[in-house]
Amino acid sequence: MKIAIVRYNAGNTRSVLCALSRLGYEATVTGEHEELRRADRIIFPGVGEASTAMAYLRNCGLDSLLPTLKQPFLGICLGMQLMCSSSEEHETRCLGIFPQEVRKFKAPNNEKIPHMGWNTIDAGDSPLFNALEGPLWGYFVHSYYVPLCTHTIALSEYASVRFTASLRKDNFWGCQFHPEKSGSAGERMLKNFLEEV
Repeated sequence: MKIAIVRYNAGNTRSVLCALSRLGYEATVTGEHEELRRADRIIFPGVGEASTAMAYLRNCGLDSLLPTLKQPFLGICLGMQLMCSSSEEHETRCLGIFPQEVRKFKAPNNEKIPHMGWNTIDAGDSPLFNALEGPLWGYFVHSYYVPLCTHTIALSEYASVRFTASLRKDNFWGCQFHPEKSGSAGERMLKNFLEEV
């Protein structure tokens, strides 16, 4: 199986590569269009700021390519947010795969932003969560979130906001949490993405 991790100067690629290695898989980190088209699975991780990441994607033509890909595609954290229509982070226009605006957490009751650490995930019936029994826990690091919507397949809650923990539309999947940092449950989700979706 050919697994490609999208290179765009915002990805948490080392952690993803290590998690895949623990599962017995190798992956290529690439921004080359033909390599991405030929891959069997694509992972789009992200750590950083939306407008800078989107500027890089546009400069490389990846903003046009990524939404057209047909193989299973998983966005993680910022990667998932960039798959939406827009983000409140510097009023950024994103890839438009999911018709949602990414919003910034407010901070009621002096709760800290960013939302950082372990949190429960309420997952629906989805191949991504096969063989996982609740309660599920994921590791989150984010100041922005995707509101609940018709594409939400799992949710979580922070700062009095119920938000999307995972999205799915056609061959596109997204996780706001970091499965590669979410212990055995996260590794099982990655295995499900590689073998069952």
